[in-house]
Amino acid sequence: MVALDESIIARLKTHGKTFEVFVEPDGALAFKRGDQVKVENILAVEDVFSDAKNGDRPAEQDVINAFGTTDAIKVAEKIITEGELQLTTEQKKKIQEEKKRQVIAAIARNAINPQTKAPHPPARIEAAMAEAGVHIDPMKSVDEMVNITMKAIRPIIPIRFEEVRIAVKLPPEFAAKAYGSVAKFGSLTKQEWQNDGSWIGVITIPAGMQDELYALLNGLTKGCAETKLLK
Repeated sequence: MVALDESIIARLKTHGKTFEVFVEPDGALAFKRGDQVKVENILAVEDVFSDAKNGDRPAEQDVINAFGTTDAIKVAEKIITEGELQLTTEQKKKIQEEKKRQVIAAIARNAINPQTKAPHPPARIEAAMAEAGVHIDPMKSVDEMVNITMKAIRPIIPIRFEEVRIAVKLPPEFAAKAYGSVAKFGSLTKQEWQNDGSWIGVITIPAGMQDELYALLNGLTKGCAETKLLK
């Protein structure tokens, strides 16, 4: 259960009636997206209302007609899933800001400029979003918003999702300790130990993560690793 003063109202209009429950906003959004959330943990009051603010409850028969049960948890599940969440302006803004950061990060990690094969900096993606007038819908998942954003900013900057294959050679003095971290960074498609103790591997990663890989290699080998972008 959550505190009533920290909750919002989830509302569903069906069968000519209105049904409402008090829910914790972040948990309700997660449940609505399909995340593994227990409804009983996000309800402020385990009860169903026709007008939550006034504490009015619907007739039992109306609940049965609309949901086929009077079980408050099952009714709440349907209200949250199919209804609307009455977010406050502050809650909506907070969710939008966080989701915007997640969308930008996802695009920066997975997309490149196909003309240069280089990742787009987050600031460039954010500027393109602003120019395209991208609206962050707090009710949509990050994946949905990434797809919407990509369609919106393609006319503004050259961008696409792409994976790249990179060959990495670790010198003998660093190979034994470093190869495990490199192998886990992406999808390892080939690896080979050389007679001198060096390690060669080929990994596939989202194109936008190239800078992260190079930073990891520099940190692991003091700048001594060799890399080659494969076609």
